[in-house]
Amino acid sequence: MSALVPTPANAGGLKLNVAGVQVRLPPLQSLAVPVIILMILAMMILPLQPIVLDLLFTFNIAVAIVVLLVSTYTVRPLDFAVFPTVLLVTTLLRLSLNVASTRAVLMHGHTGADAAGHVIEAIAHIVVGGNIAVGINGFAILTVINFIVVTKGAGRIAEVSARFALDAMPGKQMAIDADLNAGVIDQEEARRRRAEVGHEADFFGSMDGASKFVRGDAIAGMLILAINVVGGLVIGVVQHDLSISHAADNYVLMAIGDALVAQVPALVISVAAGMIVSRVGNEDDVGGQLAKQLFNAPRALGIAAFVVALLGSVPGMPHFSFFLLAGGCAYLAWRLQRDQARASIAPAPADSEPARDPAEASWEDVAPVDALGLEVGYKLITLVDKDRGAELLGRIKGVRKKFAQEVGFLPPAVHIRDNLELRPSAYRLTLKGAVVGEAEVYPGMLLAIDPGHVTHKLSGPTTTDPAFGLPATWIEAGSREQAQVAGYTVVDAATVIATHLHHLMQLHASRLLGRNEIQHLLDHASAYAPKLVEEVVPKLVPVAIFQRVLQNLLDEAVHVRDLRSILESLGEHGARTQDAAELTAEVRRAIGPALVQQVFGPARELDVIAIDPALENLLLQALGPGGNGALEPGVADFVVRSAALACEEHEGRGIPGALLVPDAIRLAIARLMKKAAPRLRVLGHSEIPETHTIRIGRIIGEAQ
Repeated sequence: MSALVPTPANAGGLKLNVAGVQVRLPPLQSLAVPVIILMILAMMILPLQPIVLDLLFTFNIAVAIVVLLVSTYTVRPLDFAVFPTVLLVTTLLRLSLNVASTRAVLMHGHTGADAAGHVIEAIAHIVVGGNIAVGINGFAILTVINFIVVTKGAGRIAEVSARFALDAMPGKQMAIDADLNAGVIDQEEARRRRAEVGHEADFFGSMDGASKFVRGDAIAGMLILAINVVGGLVIGVVQHDLSISHAADNYVLMAIGDALVAQVPALVISVAAGMIVSRVGNEDDVGGQLAKQLFNAPRALGIAAFVVALLGSVPGMPHFSFFLLAGGCAYLAWRLQRDQARASIAPAPADSEPARDPAEASWEDVAPVDALGLEVGYKLITLVDKDRGAELLGRIKGVRKKFAQEVGFLPPAVHIRDNLELRPSAYRLTLKGAVVGEAEVYPGMLLAIDPGHVTHKLSGPTTTDPAFGLPATWIEAGSREQAQVAGYTVVDAATVIATHLHHLMQLHASRLLGRNEIQHLLDHASAYAPKLVEEVVPKLVPVAIFQRVLQNLLDEAVHVRDLRSILESLGEHGARTQDAAELTAEVRRAIGPALVQQVFGPARELDVIAIDPALENLLLQALGPGGNGALEPGVADFVVRSAALACEEHEGRGIPGALLVPDAIRLAIARLMKKAAPRLRVLGHSEIPETHTIRIGRIIGEAQ
């Protein structure tokens, strides 16, 4: 005894109780396709009544129309990824109907023209007018169009698309990895994009093979027609003693109707396949693309109207048809021109729309603060407009790349937007919502910067370089050579903004290194030193401490490119202490050669500023391990002013300003000098490699 027992919706399918044992059946949806395939194959063997053939032929035509419409409204080829399977199933359906109708025609064709159903009869008598020659020619033309024109073209497009999709897969995968490493997308989005790339290649490969189904179907249609014609004449004349003309009226006409009723849906399916594989763009369906790209050019329509009217004026031409079409094109061109003119002068939607009640507040109204932001006035929009070259966007990409190569981590992306509250030519740079820099530039003009040794002054609006505060003058583009001869450094407006951005990014590098950047930095390091990363962070050093150490280094303009050495130093000292300041000092000693090279370049003899021994002892007592950590205001002011003057003197001679102090007070002195002498680098004795020699220039506190 067996019984069907329904299962819950989430369990899927039914349970069949057989002898007390419950057997789960697959869900009905999964059974649909196998059942349809088996029914199609059964149609080739089992005889079908004419009414059933009529229903199946009608169903075949309806399926073809549905597939064509779905292909038309599909935005992306992958939105109809099941199309190759649909192509196979519809081809099998047509062939099985051909076999079933052929059996009916040959067995019962002597009884009349409706032996294989009224659909075939209607096609044979209404469409081709009962004329055998017309029917054969019509079928031949449809077959040629389907086989040679549509199917061959669609197959070639699918073949090329599959080849290009496979060739482009490595580049697309690298682009996805780059976006993932840059923080533009997350892991889930990257996984989705990788799957989409693979599915795209699989789809075009399947379409390349599926196009062979349609070509084979066209060949089979021609062979079936020939077999039906010859077989019908033989059966009608030999078996049923019909005359040749009578047999042709019955068998040949029904064979032609059978061929046409199968060939028309085949042509529709082939057109759908061609539309799927020939699509370009993922924004609109075919109708939307035609409306935007073909019928959105009033000049082209106006010229077409003129040419058509000119052809219609030739003697002997059907004037009415040509002039009617020319008038339609001219009217459409006029309407498009008028609509475009109105759109160009129409007010903003916010001004024209009536006031509406404010919607309920939601968390979507809480916008995240941009890590790096650039706000521009309306005159600077041309610098970031992609339709006009977007010169500044390319410069910003270069700035981020240069920053990553120099400093050692990829900064956040720069979010650009216009701000009507700014002056037309002004821009503003923000860091986590706070303004860190602003200035004014003039597109189309050049900024001539005075580096300090110009021969003569230039005429024009005077200003200062926003990045370094040097005196500068705005000049016309034609005065570039004159300014360069005079000794000026000449840059355009986009370069001014990009340089200002790069300077501020260097200045605030520690604030740009957030937890997200730390994670990407560790992921990047795991690619070439996985064991080192695993052993140090977070086993020995928590992520927060690791971030604080890197920020301490960046606060003193120390690059963190040598992440391997930083991690090795943290791994060596992380078990002893978790103090970020102590760990930072150990890291500085570990990367001492790179640190010194960053300040002095490849020089082996280092010109440094030193502190008088007496003053140094005083500083050690106050700021050293045993001190109270405070200096008398007079002493602190003296040290700061003297160090700033010494730094300026060194820089005036083209030597970087570097103060050499004992390790015990290096951090305290660096914090003391940060505001008064930001360009002065404070180095500890242990940070100087043994391969370098020291030459003391100025001594702070020395008796004059």
